Amino acid sequence: MKLITFTTAGHSRIGAVVEENKVVDLNYAYQALLKSQEKYRYKEIAEAFVPAKMEAFLQGGKESMGLAQEAIGYALENPDSFEHQLIYEKSAVKVEAPVTAPSKMICVGHNYREHILEMGREIPEFPVVFAKFANTVIGPEDDIPFHPISEQLDYEAEFTFVIGKQARNVSEEDALDYVAGYTIANDVTYRDIQRRTLEWLQGKSVDGSAPMGPWLVTTDELTDPSGLDVVLTVNGEVRQKTNTANLVFSVQKLVAFLSNLMTLEPGDVILSGTPGGVGVAMDPPTFLKDGDVVRIEIDKVGVLENRVALQEEN
Repeated sequence: MKLITFTTAGHSRIGAVVEENKVVDLNYAYQALLKSQEKYRYKEIAEAFVPAKMEAFLQGGKESMGLAQEAIGYALENPDSFEHQLIYEKSAVKVEAPVTAPSKMICVGHNYREHILEMGREIPEFPVVFAKFANTVIGPEDDIPFHPISEQLDYEAEFTFVIGKQARNVSEEDALDYVAGYTIANDVTYRDIQRRTLEWLQGKSVDGSAPMGPWLVTTDELTDPSGLDVVLTVNGEVRQKTNTANLVFSVQKLVAFLSNLMTLEPGDVILSGTPGGVGVAMDPPTFLKDGDVVRIEIDKVGVLENRVALQEEN
């Protein structure tokens, strides 16, 4: 499935993209299926097993995923069977980041060999990790806000995965069983702010600095996270190009490593690192400016494209 969070009539709900340009409302579709089976309390049952919020839905694991698939099939065959709209044209809704309120956003630095070398560093023995927060999350149809606190706004293409069930002390062999799916993020970074101290957080945590999307491709559809091409362009010019086979620490290694540090929960978002070609490493350094269009395409995942928009601050 391609899972999304979408907004219509002021309400945000989860859906699945089908037939390229249609969105099935998963919660209402499951309600409709249960009602057709003459189930009592169909609304409450649907909210328990296929809730309308992504983080809660992911807590249901494979059971909720399976029920969502059934609901999609019912909605496609019976689109007008329920009091609420079951299917939308994708163009008629606003697509948000697939996970809008993660409890944890863990980022991995220095995880592509070419990026490590261009930054003049050595291959790390252990993953370099830092955090972003939910305030940074924006969706695939949002502009990247360029706050005038810096003139060094940079991009970082990131192959990103989302945890699907509670993980603690997980082995590499079992790691992919704990992943719900994959998406794309742009670890937008204010470079001069990042480099004010040895610790990176302040340059990484500015509002709106984590575009994410366009959807979450579930692991039944994308079974192998290795061997995927990653390309970032700015205004059509290729700036970053790599393959997830070049990760120093694979998805499996990251799940095992992080779950031995902390308990990972459904909906936690992990950005696996960026390849070479960031603006700060160009000669001369070249940063984003108002109106630039940043496009990230990852094989078998999709395209995330956002425009930079200078903000007027009071």
